[in-house]
Amino acid sequence: MDYFETILSVSLEDIELELRGLLPVPWADFWLNPRRLRGSDFLMRWSQGVWSEERLIQAVADTGRYFALAYGPSGTAPDDDVREFELYFERLERAGLGRLKRPDLLIFPHSARPEVEELVHGLGGIQELPFTPEDRPEMAKLVGRATIAVECENSLWIAKQMPDYGAALTPQRRLGGELGLKKGAVLPTVILKDEDRAVLGAWQQERGLNIHIWHVFYDLAFGLSLDRAEELVREGKIEPTVQVFQAPGGATTRKTIYKFYHLYAYPLGETEGEVKLVADRVVDKNGHILPYVRFEGGRLNLTAEALKVLDEVAAQRE
Repeated sequence: MDYFETILSVSLEDIELELRGLLPVPWADFWLNPRRLRGSDFLMRWSQGVWSEERLIQAVADTGRYFALAYGPSGTAPDDDVREFELYFERLERAGLGRLKRPDLLIFPHSARPEVEELVHGLGGIQELPFTPEDRPEMAKLVGRATIAVECENSLWIAKQMPDYGAALTPQRRLGGELGLKKGAVLPTVILKDEDRAVLGAWQQERGLNIHIWHVFYDLAFGLSLDRAEELVREGKIEPTVQVFQAPGGATTRKTIYKFYHLYAYPLGETEGEVKLVADRVVDKNGHILPYVRFEGGRLNLTAEALKVLDEVAAQRE
């Protein structure tokens, strides 16, 4: 499975929730130059990812003390045209960089903006960053000016309406008496894929920059450092979960992921204003139409806890 398909893969659990009760539709075998999309879930996944990262960048900028820069392959990809998004990942594949894994965002102190913008301009712009080796002096300097790196995740849930949101942790037999929740608990979690653990851990150690996972829901967002996530796994407080993911072309893969209860994370932000789900469509060269829903509007406000995390890390790096 190529990187484009991997990026747009959707958990079958989410597909079931989105399509439950719907009858087959005539555009289910839509072909998109030439990727076959089996429904609107994949385009909606792309749209939600774009929306959530834009909200994070906006929220960080609104603090006036920090700003965010798209850095990893998915973060720097085109965000206004799914075909351009596909071509971008085809270029990555041709360059032998299809499996490149870097954090999605870099967070910088506001005072570093002129220097960072000059560095990025000299490297050819944000979209060229994934094609630039990190051993180049300019890239090392760019990462060295950052406060933290961020791996972005998102979920199609209203966090506050999830049944076990805010539930208290209790001793669990399956966890050897460690505090936790029942196995089928439905609550906001911060997700880390097992396949990303070693890669992100190695990047963090090599670059000397802490990685945090920022997980955005419809209404809330939560943050968790990679170090804390690893600690929770080592202590046996979080078990691995195996999920089946389906790609736009129909291929399925089984992936091990870790779902960290939001109770272990710090509150990152809360959405303000109306988030609209706007009808949109993709039309291929033959006139076939694939409708989907994209996210629009709303603002994310960073919490005092999130700013405290950034301030503490920034002070340590001075």
